[in-house]
Amino acid sequence: MLGGTEFVGRAVTDAALQRGWEVTVFHRGRHAPPPGVTALTGDRTTGAPGLAALAEDGREWDLVVDTWSGAPAAVRDAARLLSGRAGHFSYVSSRSVYAYPAAAGLDEDGPLVAGASPGDGDVPYDRAKRGGELAALDAFGDRALLARAGLIIGPGENIGRLPWWLNRIARGGPVIAPGAPGTELQYIDARDLAGWLLDAAARGLHGAYNTVSRPGHATMGELLAACVAATGSDAELRWTDADILRAAGAEPWSDLPIWLPPGELYDTLHRGGHTKAHAAGLRCRPVGETVADTWSWLRALGGTAPRRPDRPAVGLAPELEAKLLAL
Repeated sequence: MLGGTEFVGRAVTDAALQRGWEVTVFHRGRHAPPPGVTALTGDRTTGAPGLAALAEDGREWDLVVDTWSGAPAAVRDAARLLSGRAGHFSYVSSRSVYAYPAAAGLDEDGPLVAGASPGDGDVPYDRAKRGGELAALDAFGDRALLARAGLIIGPGENIGRLPWWLNRIARGGPVIAPGAPGTELQYIDARDLAGWLLDAAARGLHGAYNTVSRPGHATMGELLAACVAATGSDAELRWTDADILRAAGAEPWSDLPIWLPPGELYDTLHRGGHTKAHAAGLRCRPVGETVADTWSWLRALGGTAPRRPDRPAVGLAPELEAKLLAL
């Protein structure tokens, strides 16, 4: 596991350990590795010197999983190093690699963005992920699996979207709920993604798969109702029209995480094609389970979720929520 100490990487590591697999975690040492793994430390953003521990380790592996989302040189260098020592390479990519706007129902054959070159430094997320895909394919060919995930939530989330809703609803009282309760969502629980990755790799699957739920696996109303139920709060959901939210300056996705109003961005993020991965065994647990387990995880941390330093904070500012509630 390249990484393996946070969110999706940790979910993959935990799932492999639960299966009784032997797991090696190669990470930068910023977070404690899970108990039961063999840990190797290095910073692959520094090139060959940062990969020394991995290069000097003489073992071979059946599977490598990589979740890298930065400059693709890190994927290239690790994949090339391991191509002769690993049987399969699974890269957690993103549906962001499709050219925008992605039409509703777009499958894996849709048009793609240009991938960033491995030598590029700070590049946009979509080009970095496509560059990572190309690096994985270059090193492993038909032994590479590209899992194009969409919105990922669940225990361990270090972006803050579902944790923000849970903490806000736990405080109770009137809560701005965006748009209409029937707005359909598309996402995946990190644990479902992890389990499918391991199953798919064991079967030798390769190529690209959109690893997301079906559109409408849950609605915004069901998600927020599950937050109310999990927290046991007295929150009152105040459903507010998208035009009112826009007029007040409330931004979809950032101020009101997960939610998007109808339009190109909504179709791109919440209506992607999903049938190939589901035909290959992907199963998505009920939204209530994802929400309840995320709340239990948050409570164990004292309510404050970890947050990636390269991602901005999300959530509606209290003063803006007060303004909207007063309308």
